[in-house]
Amino acid sequence: MIKLDKKARDIIERDRKVFLTTTRGDNQFIADHGDGDFVYDVSGNKFIDFSSFISVYNFGVNGNKEIRTAVKAQVDKLMHAAFTDYRAELPVLFAEKLLSFFPSGFGKMFLSNSGTEANEAAIKFAKLFTKRQYVLAFYNSFHGRTMGSLSLTASRAVHREHFGPFPGALHAPYPYAYRCKMGHSTEECGMEQIDFIERNIIGKEVSGKEIAAIFVEPIQGEGGYIVPSKMFMRELRRVADDNGILLVSDEVQAGYMRTGKFLAMDNFGVKADIYTMAKAVGGGLPMGVTVTKSSLGDIPAGSHANTFGGNLASVAAGYASLQYLEKNRVSIEKQVANKGRLIMKRLNQMKERYEIIGDARGLGMMLAIELVNDRRTKSAAIRQRDKAILNAFNDGLLLLPAGESSIRIIPPLTVSNESLAKGLDILEDAIKAVNGN
Repeated sequence: MIKLDKKARDIIERDRKVFLTTTRGDNQFIADHGDGDFVYDVSGNKFIDFSSFISVYNFGVNGNKEIRTAVKAQVDKLMHAAFTDYRAELPVLFAEKLLSFFPSGFGKMFLSNSGTEANEAAIKFAKLFTKRQYVLAFYNSFHGRTMGSLSLTASRAVHREHFGPFPGALHAPYPYAYRCKMGHSTEECGMEQIDFIERNIIGKEVSGKEIAAIFVEPIQGEGGYIVPSKMFMRELRRVADDNGILLVSDEVQAGYMRTGKFLAMDNFGVKADIYTMAKAVGGGLPMGVTVTKSSLGDIPAGSHANTFGGNLASVAAGYASLQYLEKNRVSIEKQVANKGRLIMKRLNQMKERYEIIGDARGLGMMLAIELVNDRRTKSAAIRQRDKAILNAFNDGLLLLPAGESSIRIIPPLTVSNESLAKGLDILEDAIKAVNGN
């Protein structure tokens, strides 16, 4: 059982006095140090990490030795080079290396500091490239919390409350198979949403000639780790092509090998026109990347820039991470496939044992379980979900929620089999304790 000492309790109280509330709520984890599979709090408690700290530490807590060594060397040399005004070689090396992981035909990018910035840039670029004013996204989507990306985010009302209006933003249902009409397959659910877009949005609301881009998460993250069918994504590509609309793949959480592919969109046999990345791409330091098709051309000087994009310390981490991935890609692909199957098998076993688990889903090592009060009505078991996460915390496992009542399971891709098994045992105990309550 995790115990918080006086120092930890004092930090929590001081924190509440000086910071505006974010998303952590009553979370009592206070990070101190970590490495690999484990992280320790200020009270000395040890935790297995099943969060990758919101899908940032794909190669282990605190990055790995290669990443840390590169950052330390760069910090002693030069941290900030005002890259959007001046030039430096390291960001160029990073960009060249990153593009080698992309399909052919991609050759331009913009560096920023986060996922929301990467998506803000993508919105602006799409409008510049097409000279159109509308952008289409999906319900349950999460693209960020700054004003442009927030106009596309639609997973919880609290994200948008008091911040509107959001002109130019359109939304369609995402194929959430577990909550589509009874009897619908994943494919049927997806085709229903494609029909909605063509019949209602393009057919009745705005002309397809006025839509600049469709923003889509290949696997919805914050919305609950929802996986669409290949048919849906291919049909979405067709809708975009039929109307001259750019397809933007938000890879912020699902990309960078999390699903077993460098780009999550590759799981569907579809290529986007613009990709956005963040989280794991910075190797543990803040970085966002917006990558565009070469055929789209360039943007006018001064139409978009920032101060810290291309920060040399962050780029050093990102470049070292890419070098590590390049050397170990085959091994990482195998690890994601094997561990993903192992986790999903265990989640399905839990689903058979505990009525509170309504659905187990995901792709690669981007997995989740959805808790419900009743499998027939599928009413969300929010209180029990939160209690299960707290139970796991008290037994030394870090988890994060998703959607209305889901728990995401996203350990580092390099997690050991021993830590994975122990973490899943803790998770099952936490679920067992809330089952039927």
